[in-house]
Amino acid sequence: MEIINQTNRTMLFEEINPEKLDLITLVGDTKGINSLDDEKIKEINEKLLVNNFDEFLDKFSPVVYSFFNATNQKVMYTLKKPENMPEEHIVEIPINLSNDFLKMLFTLIETKTSQGLRNVDFKFENLLDMISPKKVMDDIRQSRKEIQYVYSKYEELDEEDPKKLDVGDKLNYMFEEASENYNNVMAMLPLAIEDIKTRLLLGQGDNDNDDEVFKAGILSMGDDGELKILEAPKPEENALVKIDDNANSGLIEVFKEDYDAINEEKSDYVRDLVVRTFCPLTSTLESKVDIETEVSNYNTYLDFYKTAKDDFIKTVKPLIEKILGVKMFFEQYKTENKEMKPSLLVTNTKLDMLVKSSNLPRLITYLNTVNDKNDFSNTIWFGIVPSVQMSMNKKAKLRRQRFKGNKHSEKTGMNTMESLTRLLDVVKDYKVQIFFNFETNEENTFSQMAINGIEKYVDKCQMLTKKSYSEFAIPCIPNFTIIPKDKSGVILDSKMYVSEKGMAKLSKEKEDLLKLWIEGVYVDAAYVAAGLVAAYQCPSYLKDIFKIATYEYPGVRFDIEADDNALNVTTTLAKEISGFTNNTKNAINRKNFGFVFSSENAQVNGENIHNITVYKSRSLQAVGNDFESIYKTIVSTYIERILRFHTNDFKQDNIIKFFSNNPNSQKSKWLADKGYINSVIQEGDDINFTIDERTGNCNIDITFNGSVKNLEVEITRSTAKA
Repeated sequence: MEIINQTNRTMLFEEINPEKLDLITLVGDTKGINSLDDEKIKEINEKLLVNNFDEFLDKFSPVVYSFFNATNQKVMYTLKKPENMPEEHIVEIPINLSNDFLKMLFTLIETKTSQGLRNVDFKFENLLDMISPKKVMDDIRQSRKEIQYVYSKYEELDEEDPKKLDVGDKLNYMFEEASENYNNVMAMLPLAIEDIKTRLLLGQGDNDNDDEVFKAGILSMGDDGELKILEAPKPEENALVKIDDNANSGLIEVFKEDYDAINEEKSDYVRDLVVRTFCPLTSTLESKVDIETEVSNYNTYLDFYKTAKDDFIKTVKPLIEKILGVKMFFEQYKTENKEMKPSLLVTNTKLDMLVKSSNLPRLITYLNTVNDKNDFSNTIWFGIVPSVQMSMNKKAKLRRQRFKGNKHSEKTGMNTMESLTRLLDVVKDYKVQIFFNFETNEENTFSQMAINGIEKYVDKCQMLTKKSYSEFAIPCIPNFTIIPKDKSGVILDSKMYVSEKGMAKLSKEKEDLLKLWIEGVYVDAAYVAAGLVAAYQCPSYLKDIFKIATYEYPGVRFDIEADDNALNVTTTLAKEISGFTNNTKNAINRKNFGFVFSSENAQVNGENIHNITVYKSRSLQAVGNDFESIYKTIVSTYIERILRFHTNDFKQDNIIKFFSNNPNSQKSKWLADKGYINSVIQEGDDINFTIDERTGNCNIDITFNGSVKNLEVEITRSTAKA
């Protein structure tokens, strides 16, 4: 651990925000050079390296751009900033922890994990409505309560009290968050919908026949002691404002002033809406309401919101899935003593752009700098390539469409096999193991794999086998389902109508119930696989789970397939299905193919396993009829790097000392520490070497429980005999 202090830095080959810097730009022109200086590596780390999910959101600031099309009266969304359009016509929607869609997905994942329920039993609809106007308003109400509370504290304090300034700072931050939506009509729509609904339906009970005009009243006692509710006279309405504490009336003026100060193009309606939203008392004092107009506005807003939200989700979903993937990568690392935290270097450029012949030398120069030195602090060990295109069987052509069916639009933004193979051919020279998965959709889920098996994945990966880079290619299957396609409906609300007596009513007709479909949300399996492997590289992570782990070595030799390791080192995601059929499991065991996740019923130490586990962890390196375990490549890479360091770049006499029987040699130390779950050499393992004087190569045979893996290094000959 003193020599190589990390074995889990991972490179994500994905574009997150095209407006931010990327690896190609930062590396720059590399003609005539084969290495970058320390300042350049430091700059790359500052811009592209993240150590946790919050840092990822902060550095890359994922965003969706919206603008309005006056021709078709629609809101348009795009992940790429529109060019040749004035800045004032573009609205940036940050996709961060405040975004309702992202918050809903995080809550859903956490709830499902807590309950340990399979997809068929989980009540997705109970959480999907978090993006409905009603739930958005619930969040606003909580913010409103906090603002009112803090403002009241502010008003109580003397002007000269230093504590008032501290409270003022807090209020400024809270108002800044609230004001972000003042000029965002789309953000105000849910508020307008709920505002109208609240005002028009005020005082109505659950009785369907309740068709009486609501009048505010006061409770009083008659001359004979009887209770009466009398209509509140006009003067009493003013009294209501006076009865209210000064904090609320003060807030009304603050919000009005804040809205006017921030917006150049002002709307009296929006300003009043902001005030009614955050200071709700004023909304109960309106005595005259144009019911017809308000109902018409409500229905228009609801229709517009449904259409816009639908378009927004379709646009943002690919970005959201990337963000979820990064979160899941970091989520796999659960330990108090963070000795070797996984880190992620995001290229922030599309893979096909990175592997172009004009750009590939820049990647090579970068890897040459961080992976071909005896300083291992910036070494890249793993890579993630999500969403690789998989050609599905084409549907039979129809002469005519008799019933409404799926719209088969071609998915964009996927990586191609050609780009993946080009990348693999480069990174093999730098010992970077690439976790990749196929496109995210309902065809590549646990459910589909349970039905159809793994044959299509094996066939698709055939072209990557028996190549010089095969051991660095790790196909990850299946992908994870966050929201199944058939359970992704979100009820927004019902339309209103005006009754015969002129009252606003919510429609109970099925066609008036507005609902949108998210059409499934998935997480690329490569993020979870790489995240789990990166996590168990940390000795502290292993020590938290296994008593027989040591802090002396990373988890390079940890075999997740051995014994009950997979049942102890699980993913953080809940099981999705009841398990694979025996036929599917037999096929997986026969092929021993890929990094396969399992959603099986299992127990360890008398406790049920509720999370998804690892069933196989293999690369595409064929060994007989089997594929090789990924840990063998990690160990081989680790030994080569330790050997290079200790032998001063493979000097012959130092190699001999490294493998000697001297108690102080590195081999002897490894052999003496066989008893740990993360020992570099374990029981049944061995390591030997031979030097071929004729070729000048050192052949190292690493024996893993009977199977031998060969490592070859070019020795540096001694200039004189010892």
